Amino acid sequence: MRNSTRLRWRTTAFTLITVAAIHGCGDAGSGTMSDGGTATQGTQPTGTATTDGGTATQGTEGPTGTGTQGETQGTTVPTTGTPTTTTGTTDGVSATDPTATTDTTTADTTTTTTTGGMKLDMGGPPGCPPDDQPVTFDYIWIANTTQGTVSKINTMTGVEVGRYYTNPVPNGGEPSRTSVNQFGDVAVSNRNPGSVTKVMALPEKCVDKNGNGMIDTSTGPNDIRPWGQDECVVWHTPLPLANGYSGGARPTAWEGVAQDPVSCETPVPRLWVGYKDVSNIAHFSRLDGDTGAILDDVQRPNWNANSFGPYGGAVNTAGDLFVIGYDNEVSIRVDAVTLQIEELGLSPGQYKYGMGVDQNGNMYVGAFSGPDHMYFYDPIAKQWQGMGNGGNPGGGALGIAVDNENRVWGAANGPCRLIELDGDTKTWTNQNIVLPDCGSPWGVSIDNEGYVWVVDKANKAYKVDPDTYEIKLIVTGLINPYTYSDMTGQGLKLVLPQ
Repeated sequence: MRNSTRLRWRTTAFTLITVAAIHGCGDAGSGTMSDGGTATQGTQPTGTATTDGGTATQGTEGPTGTGTQGETQGTTVPTTGTPTTTTGTTDGVSATDPTATTDTTTADTTTTTTTGGMKLDMGGPPGCPPDDQPVTFDYIWIANTTQGTVSKINTMTGVEVGRYYTNPVPNGGEPSRTSVNQFGDVAVSNRNPGSVTKVMALPEKCVDKNGNGMIDTSTGPNDIRPWGQDECVVWHTPLPLANGYSGGARPTAWEGVAQDPVSCETPVPRLWVGYKDVSNIAHFSRLDGDTGAILDDVQRPNWNANSFGPYGGAVNTAGDLFVIGYDNEVSIRVDAVTLQIEELGLSPGQYKYGMGVDQNGNMYVGAFSGPDHMYFYDPIAKQWQGMGNGGNPGGGALGIAVDNENRVWGAANGPCRLIELDGDTKTWTNQNIVLPDCGSPWGVSIDNEGYVWVVDKANKAYKVDPDTYEIKLIVTGLINPYTYSDMTGQGLKLVLPQ
Protein backbone atom coordinates (compact mmCIF):
# COMPACT_ATOMS: atom_id res chain seq x y z
CA MET A 1 0.00 0.00 0.00
CA ARG A 2 1.26 3.48 -0.80
CA ASN A 3 2.12 5.86 2.01
CA SER A 4 -0.38 8.64 2.48
CA THR A 5 0.82 12.23 1.96
CA ARG A 6 -2.40 14.01 2.90
CA LEU A 7 -2.85 16.05 6.08
CA ARG A 8 -5.54 14.84 8.42
CA TRP A 9 -7.11 15.74 11.72
CA ARG A 10 -6.87 12.50 13.64
CA THR A 11 -9.63 11.14 15.85
CA THR A 12 -8.00 9.60 18.90
CA ALA A 13 -10.87 7.61 20.26
CA PHE A 14 -13.56 5.34 18.88
CA THR A 15 -16.82 7.32 19.03
CA LEU A 16 -20.34 5.96 18.79
CA ILE A 17 -23.13 8.41 18.02
CA THR A 18 -26.52 6.86 18.72
CA VAL A 19 -30.07 7.97 17.94
CA ALA A 20 -33.06 5.64 17.86
CA ALA A 21 -32.98 3.62 14.62
CA ILE A 22 -36.11 2.48 12.81
CA HIS A 23 -37.12 1.01 9.48
CA GLY A 24 -35.24 -1.12 6.99
CA CYS A 25 -35.38 -1.80 3.30
CA GLY A 26 -33.75 -3.98 0.66
CA ASP A 27 -33.47 -4.22 -3.05
CA ALA A 28 -33.65 -6.92 -5.64
CA GLY A 29 -33.71 -7.62 -9.32
CA SER A 30 -31.62 -8.08 -12.42
CA GLY A 31 -32.26 -8.31 -16.13
CA THR A 32 -30.64 -9.50 -19.34
CA MET A 33 -28.12 -7.71 -21.56
CA SER A 34 -29.51 -4.95 -23.78
CA ASP A 35 -27.96 -2.78 -26.45
CA GLY A 36 -28.99 0.86 -26.59
CA GLY A 37 -30.04 2.81 -29.64
CA THR A 38 -28.75 5.95 -31.29
CA ALA A 39 -28.92 9.02 -29.08
CA THR A 40 -31.84 11.32 -29.67
CA GLN A 41 -32.06 14.86 -28.40
CA GLY A 42 -35.23 16.60 -27.38
CA THR A 43 -36.38 20.15 -26.91
CA GLN A 44 -35.63 22.22 -23.86
CA PRO A 45 -38.43 22.91 -21.43
CA THR A 46 -38.39 26.02 -19.34
CA GLY A 47 -39.17 25.83 -15.69
CA THR A 48 -38.86 27.44 -12.31
CA ALA A 49 -38.36 25.97 -8.90
CA THR A 50 -41.48 25.54 -6.82
CA THR A 51 -42.49 24.15 -3.48
CA ASP A 52 -45.25 22.00 -4.92
CA GLY A 53 -45.28 18.29 -4.38
CA GLY A 54 -47.43 15.23 -4.89
CA THR A 55 -48.35 12.02 -3.18
CA ALA A 56 -45.40 9.68 -2.80
CA THR A 57 -45.34 5.92 -2.77
CA GLN A 58 -42.42 3.84 -1.64
CA GLY A 59 -40.54 0.99 -3.24
CA THR A 60 -37.19 -0.75 -3.30
CA GLU A 61 -34.57 -1.43 -5.89
CA GLY A 62 -31.24 -3.10 -6.35
CA PRO A 63 -29.38 -6.36 -6.52
CA THR A 64 -30.52 -9.77 -5.41
CA GLY A 65 -28.87 -11.11 -2.29
CA THR A 66 -28.53 -7.88 -0.32
CA GLY A 67 -31.17 -6.84 2.18
CA THR A 68 -34.85 -7.60 1.68
CA GLN A 69 -35.76 -8.38 -1.88
CA GLY A 70 -37.85 -5.81 -3.73
CA GLU A 71 -38.51 -5.12 -7.38
CA THR A 72 -37.70 -7.84 -9.89
CA GLN A 73 -36.57 -6.60 -13.26
CA GLY A 74 -37.83 -8.03 -16.53
CA THR A 75 -35.99 -8.92 -19.71
CA THR A 76 -34.76 -5.99 -21.79
CA VAL A 77 -35.21 -5.68 -25.52
CA PRO A 78 -32.66 -4.13 -27.93
CA THR A 79 -33.93 -0.80 -29.19
CA THR A 80 -32.99 1.90 -31.64
CA GLY A 81 -33.63 5.61 -31.78
CA THR A 82 -33.70 8.36 -34.36
CA PRO A 83 -31.48 11.41 -33.90
CA THR A 84 -33.02 14.88 -33.92
CA THR A 85 -31.76 18.31 -32.94
CA THR A 86 -31.56 19.64 -29.41
CA THR A 87 -32.76 23.15 -28.66
CA GLY A 88 -31.25 23.37 -25.20
CA THR A 89 -28.97 26.26 -24.38
CA THR A 90 -25.59 26.59 -22.74
CA ASP A 91 -25.11 29.82 -20.79
CA GLY A 92 -27.74 31.53 -22.90
CA VAL A 93 -26.00 30.67 -26.20
CA SER A 94 -27.43 28.13 -28.64
CA ALA A 95 -25.84 24.76 -27.96
CA THR A 96 -25.43 24.21 -31.70
CA ASP A 97 -23.49 27.48 -32.10
CA PRO A 98 -19.78 26.60 -32.53
CA THR A 99 -18.87 29.78 -30.66
CA ALA A 100 -20.82 28.73 -27.57
CA THR A 101 -18.95 28.74 -24.30
CA THR A 102 -19.43 26.94 -21.05
CA ASP A 103 -19.10 27.82 -17.40
CA THR A 104 -16.06 25.58 -17.11
CA THR A 105 -13.47 28.19 -18.10
CA THR A 106 -9.96 26.81 -17.81
CA ALA A 107 -7.87 28.72 -15.29
CA ASP A 108 -4.77 28.38 -13.14
CA THR A 109 -6.68 27.39 -10.05
CA THR A 110 -5.36 25.93 -6.83
CA THR A 111 -7.27 24.34 -4.01
CA THR A 112 -6.46 24.76 -0.34
CA THR A 113 -8.80 23.06 2.08
CA THR A 114 -9.63 24.10 5.61
CA THR A 115 -11.85 22.65 8.28
CA GLY A 116 -14.45 23.86 10.74
CA GLY A 117 -16.75 25.50 8.19
CA MET A 118 -14.06 27.95 7.05
CA LYS A 119 -13.50 29.17 3.52
CA LEU A 120 -11.88 27.24 0.70
CA ASP A 121 -9.29 29.23 -1.27
CA MET A 122 -10.03 28.39 -4.88
CA GLY A 123 -7.08 30.43 -6.15
CA GLY A 124 -7.94 32.14 -9.40
CA PRO A 125 -6.73 33.21 -12.82
CA PRO A 126 -3.71 35.54 -12.94
CA GLY A 127 -4.79 39.03 -11.93
CA CYS A 128 -7.94 37.82 -10.17
CA PRO A 129 -8.30 37.69 -6.39
CA PRO A 130 -9.44 34.32 -5.03
CA ASP A 131 -13.18 33.77 -4.85
CA ASP A 132 -14.03 34.66 -1.26
CA GLN A 133 -17.49 33.16 -0.92
CA PRO A 134 -17.97 30.88 2.10
CA VAL A 135 -17.20 27.22 1.48
CA THR A 136 -17.20 24.05 3.58
CA PHE A 137 -16.53 20.37 2.95
CA ASP A 138 -16.95 19.32 6.58
CA TYR A 139 -20.17 17.38 6.07
CA ILE A 140 -21.51 14.17 4.61
CA TRP A 141 -25.13 14.28 3.40
CA ILE A 142 -27.03 10.99 3.69
CA ALA A 143 -30.64 10.50 2.59
CA ASN A 144 -33.09 8.86 5.01
CA THR A 145 -35.25 7.29 2.35
CA THR A 146 -38.42 6.26 4.18
CA GLN A 147 -38.46 9.41 6.32
CA GLY A 148 -38.13 11.70 3.31
CA THR A 149 -35.19 13.60 4.80
CA VAL A 150 -31.47 14.18 4.38
CA SER A 151 -29.00 14.18 7.29
CA LYS A 152 -26.08 16.62 7.54
CA ILE A 153 -23.29 14.95 9.53
CA ASN A 154 -20.00 16.55 10.59
CA THR A 155 -17.37 14.16 9.27
CA MET A 156 -14.80 15.04 11.95
CA THR A 157 -17.04 14.50 14.98
CA GLY A 158 -19.74 12.18 13.62
CA VAL A 159 -22.40 14.51 15.05
CA GLU A 160 -25.54 15.05 12.98
CA VAL A 161 -26.02 18.81 12.93
CA GLY A 162 -29.10 19.05 10.72
CA ARG A 163 -31.92 17.03 9.16
CA TYR A 164 -34.17 18.39 6.44
CA TYR A 165 -37.28 17.33 4.56
CA THR A 166 -36.51 16.95 0.87
CA ASN A 167 -40.05 17.26 -0.48
CA PRO A 168 -43.53 18.40 0.62
CA VAL A 169 -44.94 14.90 1.17
CA PRO A 170 -44.60 13.72 4.80
CA ASN A 171 -42.35 10.62 4.94
CA GLY A 172 -42.41 10.62 1.14
CA GLY A 173 -40.32 11.41 -1.88
CA GLU A 174 -37.96 8.43 -1.59
CA PRO A 175 -34.79 10.59 -1.55
CA SER A 176 -31.61 8.75 -2.49
CA ARG A 177 -28.89 10.50 -4.52
CA THR A 178 -27.09 13.46 -2.99
CA SER A 179 -24.52 15.66 -4.75
CA VAL A 180 -22.37 18.33 -3.09
CA ASN A 181 -21.15 21.31 -5.12
CA GLN A 182 -17.77 23.05 -4.86
CA PHE A 183 -19.08 25.36 -2.14
CA GLY A 184 -20.40 22.52 0.04
CA ASP A 185 -24.13 22.88 -0.68
CA VAL A 186 -26.16 19.77 -1.45
CA ALA A 187 -28.77 18.76 -4.01
CA VAL A 188 -30.98 15.80 -3.09
CA SER A 189 -33.01 13.92 -5.68
CA ASN A 190 -36.33 12.31 -4.79
CA ARG A 191 -37.36 9.22 -6.72
CA ASN A 192 -41.12 9.40 -6.20
CA PRO A 193 -42.52 11.87 -6.99
CA GLY A 194 -39.47 12.87 -9.00
CA SER A 195 -37.95 16.13 -7.84
CA VAL A 196 -34.73 17.74 -6.64
CA THR A 197 -34.11 19.99 -3.62
CA LYS A 198 -31.16 22.22 -2.67
CA VAL A 199 -29.98 22.72 0.93
CA MET A 200 -27.30 25.25 1.86
CA ALA A 201 -24.48 24.03 4.08
CA LEU A 202 -23.66 27.31 5.85
CA PRO A 203 -26.24 29.51 7.65
CA GLU A 204 -24.70 32.68 6.20
CA LYS A 205 -25.78 31.49 2.74
CA CYS A 206 -29.34 30.63 3.77
CA VAL A 207 -32.31 32.97 3.24
CA ASP A 208 -34.15 34.82 6.04
CA LYS A 209 -37.57 34.26 4.48
CA ASN A 210 -39.64 35.45 7.45
CA GLY A 211 -37.53 38.56 8.04
CA ASN A 212 -36.94 37.95 11.73
CA GLY A 213 -33.24 38.77 11.50
CA MET A 214 -32.06 35.18 12.00
CA ILE A 215 -31.83 31.91 10.08
CA ASP A 216 -34.39 29.38 11.23
CA THR A 217 -32.93 25.98 10.40
CA SER A 218 -32.53 22.47 11.77
CA THR A 219 -29.94 21.81 14.46
CA GLY A 220 -30.07 18.02 14.49
CA PRO A 221 -32.06 14.83 13.90
CA ASN A 222 -34.75 15.74 16.43
CA ASP A 223 -35.24 19.22 14.99
CA ILE A 224 -36.76 18.68 11.55
CA ARG A 225 -38.55 21.87 10.52
CA PRO A 226 -41.90 21.60 8.71
CA TRP A 227 -41.76 21.82 4.94
CA GLY A 228 -41.26 25.42 3.84
CA GLN A 229 -40.06 26.58 7.27
CA ASP A 230 -36.38 25.65 7.14
CA GLU A 231 -34.57 28.63 5.71
CA CYS A 232 -31.58 26.59 4.52
CA VAL A 233 -33.82 24.62 2.13
CA VAL A 234 -33.65 27.20 -0.65
CA TRP A 235 -35.40 25.62 -3.63
CA HIS A 236 -37.37 22.56 -4.75
CA THR A 237 -37.97 21.64 -8.40
CA PRO A 238 -40.60 19.02 -9.28
CA LEU A 239 -39.96 16.83 -12.31
CA PRO A 240 -43.56 16.07 -13.29
CA LEU A 241 -42.64 13.94 -16.31
CA ALA A 242 -40.75 11.40 -14.17
CA ASN A 243 -42.53 8.04 -14.32
CA GLY A 244 -43.11 7.20 -10.68
CA TYR A 245 -40.64 5.21 -8.64
CA SER A 246 -39.09 3.31 -11.56
CA GLY A 247 -38.49 6.51 -13.50
CA GLY A 248 -36.64 8.40 -10.79
CA ALA A 249 -35.03 10.99 -10.45
CA ARG A 250 -31.67 9.30 -9.79
CA PRO A 251 -28.44 10.55 -11.46
CA THR A 252 -27.54 13.81 -9.72
CA ALA A 253 -24.28 15.70 -10.24
CA TRP A 254 -23.09 19.29 -9.93
CA GLU A 255 -20.69 20.61 -12.55
CA GLY A 256 -17.47 22.27 -11.44
CA VAL A 257 -16.73 25.86 -12.50
CA ALA A 258 -13.71 28.18 -12.45
CA GLN A 259 -13.43 31.94 -12.22
CA ASP A 260 -13.76 33.88 -15.45
CA PRO A 261 -10.28 35.28 -16.24
CA VAL A 262 -11.73 38.58 -17.51
CA SER A 263 -14.53 39.38 -15.08
CA CYS A 264 -13.00 37.41 -12.18
CA GLU A 265 -16.54 36.24 -11.40
CA THR A 266 -17.27 32.59 -10.64
CA PRO A 267 -20.26 31.36 -12.67
CA VAL A 268 -23.09 29.69 -10.77
CA PRO A 269 -22.60 25.91 -10.98
CA ARG A 270 -25.39 24.06 -12.73
CA LEU A 271 -26.85 20.73 -11.66
CA TRP A 272 -27.49 17.64 -13.80
CA VAL A 273 -30.37 15.33 -12.89
CA GLY A 274 -31.69 12.32 -14.83
CA TYR A 275 -35.00 10.45 -14.96
CA LYS A 276 -37.31 8.43 -17.28
CA ASP A 277 -40.81 9.42 -18.40
CA VAL A 278 -43.91 7.33 -19.18
CA SER A 279 -42.83 6.98 -22.82
CA ASN A 280 -39.49 5.47 -21.73
CA ILE A 281 -37.61 8.58 -22.79
CA ALA A 282 -34.64 9.30 -20.56
CA HIS A 283 -34.26 12.98 -19.65
CA PHE A 284 -31.03 14.63 -18.54
CA SER A 285 -32.00 18.04 -17.27
CA ARG A 286 -29.53 20.76 -16.34
CA LEU A 287 -30.78 23.15 -13.67
CA ASP A 288 -29.78 26.63 -12.58
CA GLY A 289 -27.90 26.19 -9.32
CA ASP A 290 -29.29 29.36 -7.74
CA THR A 291 -32.97 28.93 -8.62
CA GLY A 292 -33.54 25.30 -9.63
CA ALA A 293 -35.01 26.41 -12.96
CA ILE A 294 -34.59 23.88 -15.78
CA LEU A 295 -32.18 25.30 -18.36
CA ASP A 296 -31.66 22.32 -20.68
CA ASP A 297 -33.33 18.97 -21.25
CA VAL A 298 -31.43 16.34 -23.25
CA GLN A 299 -33.51 13.32 -24.24
CA ARG A 300 -32.56 9.75 -25.08
CA PRO A 301 -35.58 7.66 -26.23
CA ASN A 302 -36.07 3.92 -25.92
CA TRP A 303 -34.66 3.55 -22.44
CA ASN A 304 -35.36 0.07 -21.13
CA ALA A 305 -39.10 -0.11 -20.40
CA ASN A 306 -38.66 -3.02 -17.97
CA SER A 307 -36.00 -1.47 -15.77
CA PHE A 308 -35.29 1.67 -13.82
CA GLY A 309 -34.54 4.95 -15.52
CA PRO A 310 -30.99 6.33 -15.67
CA TYR A 311 -29.27 5.14 -12.52
CA GLY A 312 -25.99 6.88 -11.65
CA GLY A 313 -24.23 10.01 -12.80
CA ALA A 314 -21.00 12.00 -12.37
CA VAL A 315 -19.18 14.75 -14.26
CA ASN A 316 -15.67 15.18 -15.63
CA THR A 317 -13.60 18.38 -15.65
CA ALA A 318 -15.38 19.64 -18.76
CA GLY A 319 -18.76 19.27 -17.06
CA ASP A 320 -19.80 16.37 -19.31
CA LEU A 321 -22.28 14.06 -17.60
CA PHE A 322 -21.44 10.34 -17.50
CA VAL A 323 -24.50 8.17 -16.84
CA ILE A 324 -24.93 4.46 -16.32
CA GLY A 325 -28.09 2.42 -16.56
CA TYR A 326 -28.95 -0.18 -13.96
CA ASP A 327 -27.64 -3.73 -14.51
CA ASN A 328 -27.44 -4.36 -18.27
CA GLU A 329 -28.77 -1.03 -19.53
CA VAL A 330 -26.65 1.35 -21.61
CA SER A 331 -24.13 3.94 -20.46
CA ILE A 332 -23.82 7.37 -22.08
CA ARG A 333 -21.98 10.68 -21.96
CA VAL A 334 -23.75 14.02 -22.43
CA ASP A 335 -21.45 16.71 -23.83
CA ALA A 336 -21.65 19.85 -21.66
CA VAL A 337 -21.33 22.22 -24.64
CA THR A 338 -23.13 20.59 -27.55
CA LEU A 339 -25.56 18.56 -25.42
CA GLN A 340 -24.98 15.65 -27.81
CA ILE A 341 -25.15 12.11 -26.45
CA GLU A 342 -22.33 9.61 -26.92
CA GLU A 343 -23.20 5.96 -26.45
CA LEU A 344 -20.47 4.23 -24.45
CA GLY A 345 -21.33 0.66 -25.35
CA LEU A 346 -21.84 -2.21 -22.96
CA SER A 347 -19.67 -3.15 -20.01
CA PRO A 348 -17.98 -6.61 -20.14
CA GLY A 349 -20.80 -8.00 -18.00
CA GLN A 350 -24.04 -6.81 -16.49
CA TYR A 351 -24.98 -6.07 -12.85
CA LYS A 352 -23.99 -2.36 -13.02
CA TYR A 353 -24.87 -0.30 -9.95
CA GLY A 354 -22.90 2.63 -8.43
CA MET A 355 -20.27 4.69 -10.22
CA GLY A 356 -17.62 7.37 -9.88
CA VAL A 357 -15.21 9.34 -12.07
CA ASP A 358 -11.50 9.79 -11.31
CA GLN A 359 -9.40 12.93 -11.82
CA ASN A 360 -8.60 11.93 -15.41
CA GLY A 361 -12.24 11.47 -16.36
CA ASN A 362 -12.13 7.67 -16.30
CA MET A 363 -15.23 5.93 -14.96
CA TYR A 364 -15.41 3.13 -12.39
CA VAL A 365 -18.65 1.19 -12.03
CA GLY A 366 -19.63 -1.28 -9.32
CA ALA A 367 -21.08 -4.67 -10.28
CA PHE A 368 -23.20 -6.32 -7.63
CA SER A 369 -22.65 -9.86 -8.99
CA GLY A 370 -20.83 -11.81 -11.68
CA PRO A 371 -17.12 -12.50 -12.33
CA ASP A 372 -16.18 -8.80 -12.27
CA HIS A 373 -17.07 -6.78 -9.18
CA MET A 374 -16.00 -3.52 -10.77
CA TYR A 375 -15.69 -2.16 -14.32
CA PHE A 376 -13.35 0.50 -15.69
CA TYR A 377 -14.16 2.72 -18.67
CA ASP A 378 -11.49 4.75 -20.49
CA PRO A 379 -13.22 7.60 -22.39
CA ILE A 380 -10.15 8.28 -24.55
CA ALA A 381 -9.64 4.70 -25.71
CA LYS A 382 -13.42 4.16 -25.51
CA GLN A 383 -12.86 0.77 -23.93
CA TRP A 384 -14.37 -1.13 -21.00
CA GLN A 385 -12.32 -3.43 -18.79
CA GLY A 386 -13.41 -5.87 -16.10
CA MET A 387 -11.52 -5.61 -12.80
CA GLY A 388 -12.06 -9.22 -11.77
CA ASN A 389 -13.39 -10.71 -8.59
CA GLY A 390 -13.38 -8.49 -5.51
CA GLY A 391 -13.03 -11.28 -2.98
CA ASN A 392 -16.24 -13.30 -3.01
CA PRO A 393 -17.73 -15.00 -6.09
CA GLY A 394 -21.26 -14.53 -4.76
CA GLY A 395 -21.05 -10.84 -3.93
CA GLY A 396 -19.97 -7.63 -5.57
CA ALA A 397 -19.69 -3.85 -5.27
CA LEU A 398 -22.54 -1.37 -5.06
CA GLY A 399 -21.47 2.23 -4.33
CA ILE A 400 -18.08 3.38 -5.69
CA ALA A 401 -15.76 6.27 -4.77
CA VAL A 402 -12.29 7.31 -5.95
CA ASP A 403 -9.95 9.19 -3.61
CA ASN A 404 -7.16 11.65 -4.41
CA GLU A 405 -4.53 8.86 -4.36
CA ASN A 406 -6.47 7.04 -7.09
CA ARG A 407 -7.63 4.32 -4.77
CA VAL A 408 -11.07 3.03 -5.72
CA TRP A 409 -13.37 1.95 -2.89
CA GLY A 410 -16.46 -0.22 -3.14
CA ALA A 411 -19.27 -1.02 -0.72
CA ALA A 412 -19.38 -4.79 -1.15
CA ASN A 413 -22.05 -7.33 -0.35
CA GLY A 414 -22.13 -11.08 0.31
CA PRO A 415 -20.63 -10.66 2.93
CA CYS A 416 -20.82 -7.02 3.97
CA ARG A 417 -17.38 -5.37 3.68
CA LEU A 418 -15.35 -2.58 2.11
CA ILE A 419 -13.07 -3.39 -0.84
CA GLU A 420 -10.14 -1.44 -2.28
CA LEU A 421 -8.73 -1.34 -5.82
CA ASP A 422 -5.49 0.35 -6.90
CA GLY A 423 -6.56 2.58 -9.79
CA ASP A 424 -3.00 2.87 -11.12
CA THR A 425 -2.30 -0.85 -11.43
CA LYS A 426 -5.94 -2.01 -11.73
CA THR A 427 -5.34 -4.65 -9.05
CA TRP A 428 -7.21 -5.39 -5.85
CA THR A 429 -5.42 -4.06 -2.75
CA ASN A 430 -7.81 -5.35 -0.11
CA GLN A 431 -10.87 -7.50 -0.69
CA ASN A 432 -12.14 -7.79 2.86
CA ILE A 433 -12.04 -4.66 5.03
CA VAL A 434 -14.23 -5.61 7.96
CA LEU A 435 -17.15 -3.40 8.99
CA PRO A 436 -18.28 -4.72 12.41
CA ASP A 437 -21.98 -5.59 12.70
CA CYS A 438 -22.58 -4.40 9.14
CA GLY A 439 -25.93 -5.20 7.57
CA SER A 440 -26.29 -4.01 3.96
CA PRO A 441 -23.46 -1.76 2.74
CA TRP A 442 -24.66 0.54 -0.01
CA GLY A 443 -22.82 3.81 -0.48
CA VAL A 444 -19.20 4.89 -0.16
CA SER A 445 -17.70 8.38 -0.14
CA ILE A 446 -14.45 10.14 0.79
CA ASP A 447 -14.44 12.98 3.32
CA ASN A 448 -12.37 16.17 3.43
CA GLU A 449 -9.64 14.50 5.51
CA GLY A 450 -9.35 11.49 3.21
CA TYR A 451 -11.28 9.02 5.36
CA VAL A 452 -13.64 6.56 3.68
CA TRP A 453 -17.33 6.55 4.66
CA VAL A 454 -19.60 3.55 4.09
CA VAL A 455 -23.37 3.93 4.33
CA ASP A 456 -25.05 0.83 5.72
CA LYS A 457 -28.78 0.39 5.16
CA ALA A 458 -28.90 -1.04 8.66
CA ASN A 459 -29.32 2.61 9.77
CA LYS A 460 -25.69 3.56 10.27
CA ALA A 461 -22.52 4.80 8.57
CA TYR A 462 -18.85 3.92 9.13
CA LYS A 463 -15.80 6.19 8.96
CA VAL A 464 -12.74 4.12 7.98
CA ASP A 465 -9.04 4.98 7.95
CA PRO A 466 -7.88 4.24 4.36
CA ASP A 467 -4.34 3.32 5.48
CA THR A 468 -4.91 1.22 8.60
CA TYR A 469 -8.58 0.24 7.95
CA GLU A 470 -9.36 1.21 11.55
CA ILE A 471 -12.99 2.14 12.19
CA LYS A 472 -12.83 5.73 13.43
CA LEU A 473 -16.56 6.38 13.90
CA ILE A 474 -19.89 4.64 13.61
CA VAL A 475 -22.81 7.03 13.21
CA THR A 476 -26.23 5.56 14.00
CA GLY A 477 -29.77 6.91 14.10
CA LEU A 478 -30.25 7.05 10.33
CA ILE A 479 -33.53 5.84 8.83
CA ASN A 480 -33.12 3.48 5.88
CA PRO A 481 -30.11 5.41 4.59
CA TYR A 482 -29.85 4.95 0.86
CA THR A 483 -27.16 7.11 -0.74
CA TYR A 484 -24.33 6.03 -3.03
CA SER A 485 -23.42 9.16 -4.92
CA ASP A 486 -20.96 12.00 -4.09
CA MET A 487 -22.17 12.68 -0.54
CA THR A 488 -19.25 14.93 0.44
CA GLY A 489 -18.16 16.84 -2.67
CA GLN A 490 -14.78 15.10 -2.75
CA GLY A 491 -15.64 13.36 -6.01
CA LEU A 492 -16.30 16.73 -7.60
CA LYS A 493 -13.08 18.19 -6.16
CA LEU A 494 -11.13 15.59 -8.16
CA VAL A 495 -12.39 17.09 -11.42
CA LEU A 496 -12.68 20.82 -10.65
CA PRO A 497 -11.38 22.89 -13.59
CA GLN A 498 -7.75 23.92 -13.08
